[in-house]
Order: sequence, then structure tokens, then C-alpha cells
Amino acid sequence: MEAYKRWVRQNKDYVHSLESLANGLTWLLPERFSESDIGPEAVTTILGIITALNEHIIDTAPTQNNAGSIEQYSFPYPLCLSALKDLETLVEVVAQHYYGDDKKWNFLAITEGSKVLVRLSLFWKSGYKMLLHGGETYNDDTHSDSFTSQHQAGLNNRGPNPWNLEGRALSALNSFGEKARMVSDPMLLHRVHHQQAIMEPTVSRVERPTLSTILSKRGLHGALFLIGEVLFISRPLIYVLFIRKYGVRSWRPWSLSLAVDCIASSILSLVTTSVAGGDKQKFHLSAQEKDEVKRRKMLFVLYLMRDPFFSKYTRRRLESTTKVLEPLPIIGFLSAKIVELIIGAQTRYTYMSGS
Repeated sequence: MEAYKRWVRQNKDYVHSLESLANGLTWLLPERFSESDIGPEAVTTILGIITALNEHIIDTAPTQNNAGSIEQYSFPYPLCLSALKDLETLVEVVAQHYYGDDKKWNFLAITEGSKVLVRLSLFWKSGYKMLLHGGETYNDDTHSDSFTSQHQAGLNNRGPNPWNLEGRALSALNSFGEKARMVSDPMLLHRVHHQQAIMEPTVSRVERPTLSTILSKRGLHGALFLIGEVLFISRPLIYVLFIRKYGVRSWRPWSLSLAVDCIASSILSLVTTSVAGGDKQKFHLSAQEKDEVKRRKMLFVLYLMRDPFFSKYTRRRLESTTKVLEPLPIIGFLSAKIVELIIGAQTRYTYMSGS
């Protein structure tokens, strides 16, 4: 296993290209999106789990930037969530084949409930940080913060900038001079070692924010942020439970899911904007978290692909577009194939759930 880890980390670009090609070819497998497509979905699931495992190996590669941050997670949350997400499609197909369209929602509810529990555990374990990609990516901005702080230190101070060749050369000379001075002065060397021994435990131990500290320091905004994240995490389970009760053709699950997403998005926008028109903010989002906010807004497009909206509006529009492009030799064939894949993927809850 260690040899495989080393190979993946040394050839990560090749691994990514091979995974992208394999996952793309699965869409062309025969009987894809047919009534009994357990085989193609099983192949897709296996490839997805292998991809998630490789990503976990690459992300957990020991470096100076992530050594302390990744070790605090004793459980591989992103790998577990990715595996559950890939298995969910296979669970849906198998349950639909053996138990029918109505009873398959029982199995999907169990799967979604498992994902909610894992995500809530990760949300607590991370110190109530925003989940990135549904928890499939660690919310760790240590690398970006260290880069920014060091870069600003080079600009603010009159010392050398460590991010260019001249700065690195001067820094090396300066470090060599400091070491030579410490070797010549044993008392100075003893004091430096004593200070490092005192500071090392403090740096290595990172206290995780608790629920009480967040509520006491951030008050109402902290409580709203927690509510918004819990709503975003719980939304897929709520959606499945209402489909199980009212059916996929009912507008109640669709409307309730949209309402929960809108409330969670509105709360996040409220707590991350300026307070009372000033420059002070209760929550400062990192670059990764800003990208996550954009990703969550893009997920609203999936409501166009979910029943009953899809059956009543979107499908008609796609079919009319296909008829218009059908006379064109190549474009007509490609558009018909794309629409066929879209309609087939829409029949799978897991492809359009956004969970």
C-alpha cells in the first residue's frame, strides 16, 4: 500500500488524466440509464471510489503546510463522504430494480441520513467551519494564510523578500550569520533552544472553537451561521423524506427543498456582509470559502432538472431544441445524444440531488 501511495503522489497529473478519461468513457457504456443498468453503474461506482481514494492519498501527502492540520482528523471524512456519494447511485439502481420505484426512497433516505451524520460530525470536528464540496474537501487555508503573511512581512519590513532569488540568497546569508553567532556564544544558543522548547507545544496545539465560544464571541451572527450550515447539510435528507411521503411528482418536496436552500443561502449572505453598513464583518471568508459560496449558488440550477419542474417545463424545451437542430448533420446528432444523456441522468435522483 505504501508503494502505491508513493506512485500516486509522484504521478498525480497522470493519475488525474487517466481518471478523467475513464470516468468520461463510463457515460458511453451500453445500457447506460436503461431499466437494468446495474453493471454500468457498478463500474462507475468502482471508478469513483478509486478516484476518491487517489485524491485522499494526494491530499494527505505529508508537507510542512498540512502536517498539523490534517493530523487533527483521525477519521478520513472526505474519503468516506466521496465513497457514500458514489455508492448512493448504485444503491438507488439496485433498490429500484429489486424493490420498485416507491420503496427505493427508503434506501436513499438511509444513505442521505448517513451522509448527514458524517457531515455534522465533520462540521463539529473542524470547529464549525464551512464545509467545502459537501465535506469532500478539507477546509484548511493554512497554506494560503502562511503565504499571505510571509509575503506581507517581506513587503512591510525592510528586510529581504523571501519570494525572489535575491531575497532567498540574502536570507540564507543572514541565517548563516545568525547560526555562526549562536555557535560562538553558548549562552545565546542555550537561550534559543529553551525558547523553542517552550514555544513548540503552544504552536503544535491548535484549540478547536466550541459551540459556546462561537455563540459568546459572535452572538446572533454566530447562531445564524450555525443554523444556515445545519440547514444546508440537512436539506438533501429533508428532500428525500418528503419525496418518500408525497412522491417525486409532487411540488411539495421541490418547493420545500428550494425554500431551505434559499434560507441557508440568505443566512450565509447576511452574516458575511458588512455589519450596519460599516467595514466590520462578523465572518471573514477565505478564498476557498468564497468559491464554495459560488458553488452553492450554482447548485440552484439543478432545480430546473428536478421533477416536477423538469417534466413540465425543461424537458419540453430540450426536445423542441433537438427538433430544431435535427436537420444539421453533425450538430443534430450531437445535440440529440446530449439531450438523451441529460434525460437519462435526470431519472437518477443522485445525479440531480446536489448532495
